[in-house]
Amino acid sequence: MKKVQTVFLVTAFFAAIALLGSSCKKSDSAPSVMTQTLYDSLGGTTMVPDPAVQGAMIEKGRLGIRSVVDSAIFVIAADTNINVYFKVLLQEVSSGNLSGFKALSKNLTDFFCVGTGAKNFTYGGKDMVSAHNPATNPRMNGKAMNDDFDSFIKDVVVAAKKNGLPDYLIARLGTIINSLRSQVVQA
Repeated sequence: MKKVQTVFLVTAFFAAIALLGSSCKKSDSAPSVMTQTLYDSLGGTTMVPDPAVQGAMIEKGRLGIRSVVDSAIFVIAADTNINVYFKVLLQEVSSGNLSGFKALSKNLTDFFCVGTGAKNFTYGGKDMVSAHNPATNPRMNGKAMNDDFDSFIKDVVVAAKKNGLPDYLIARLGTIINSLRSQVVQA
């Protein structure tokens, strides 16, 4: 719980700085400074080799997001607080069927790429309310509660740290994720 509180405090701190900075009036003679998107901070559109596909290139920002997403899926799979929501996925993976994992990874990666400021990707998956409602998504095993969402955030923080993201970027990611709480938590 202390980690989650720390993440939220850091997030609040950066949000306050962003709000303060945007409310300050700039003089007309001062050059404007373009703020980097979170996607840019993760490497942006710089092309790098894709370790998952031999000979392919991938944007560094997308690779960073995909790495965190894939790590988070594995952390969540081991988290008995919330892995119950992913019974279908866990059964598939246990039987050697990775199609659901690959689809989830791609959808979440697309979602976070768009949410962090990427320009070269679109998200074509379900909206967050539909995606987390078992009535509209048969892969979802129950409606998420607030404590479950806190566990999800903790798991994403663990995954982000495993991938070497610095705390200030984790805080920015936490702001994005927490903005979805009211759409995801439905119980």
